[in-house]
Amino acid sequence: MKQTYNIFIISDSSGQTGTTIAKTAAAQFPEAYANISQYPFIQTKSILNGILKLAKENNAIIFHTLVNPELSDMVTQFSQDNQLASFGCIQKPIEIISHRLNESSAEVPGLVHDLNAAYFKRIAAIEFTVHNDDGRHPENLKKADIVILGVSRTSKTPLSLYLANESFKVANVPIGPNIQLPKEIWDLNPKKIFGLTNSVSKLHKIRSLRMKEYGLDGETTYSDPENIKKELDYAKNLYRKIGCLCINVHNKSIEETATIITESLHQDN
Repeated sequence: MKQTYNIFIISDSSGQTGTTIAKTAAAQFPEAYANISQYPFIQTKSILNGILKLAKENNAIIFHTLVNPELSDMVTQFSQDNQLASFGCIQKPIEIISHRLNESSAEVPGLVHDLNAAYFKRIAAIEFTVHNDDGRHPENLKKADIVILGVSRTSKTPLSLYLANESFKVANVPIGPNIQLPKEIWDLNPKKIFGLTNSVSKLHKIRSLRMKEYGLDGETTYSDPENIKKELDYAKNLYRKIGCLCINVHNKSIEETATIITESLHQDN
């Protein structure tokens, strides 16, 4: 079985340059499979931050072609802080030419590539998804193509960004016995709502590690197996009341979960 690794292409234009470089390098390793995800037209820190978090979740190698030096530096610093491999494909060439000509670059993204409707749709989906992450702006739920529900640490945000990169506008909402559910949920078509669940043991492990990352005791109420079981029972009952599809993400990759969601949407169309 081929070894699989993730590559993220992050660009403030179409991303074709970074993709070409990444594919050229990956071709030298024919015994491995490069799972390449493109994130074009990234021009704000908030969107970039969401994508970088997703890269961390996937331990991705990052190739970036960001003309804006501030965004480029943001990727470099995040990669260093989180032990991710990254390569800036454009800043060094710009620096070399700038030095030769003794003048500054224009710092304008997209001067080489024309924009098209597909790219605009994708960037709009990414912007919507970042803006509506983690239950923010419940008034926008009706505008979403997909609404994802789940208790803490069921990979709602990475899954949402993956789907956004496929041009779906996604909103995700945290749920739990002590969390107020947005009333807007009950006005939505349940076929576009997807509830995530997981095993008690897997969530216990994930949450304990998260607490330790914060320098806290790994065994807390948040990571207590009994408490997690109560949350999962609440979630299953809620999904049943809503009538939405429930997906157990235990041992499923983000790609597998996303495929289940998109195939379900296509079946309903």
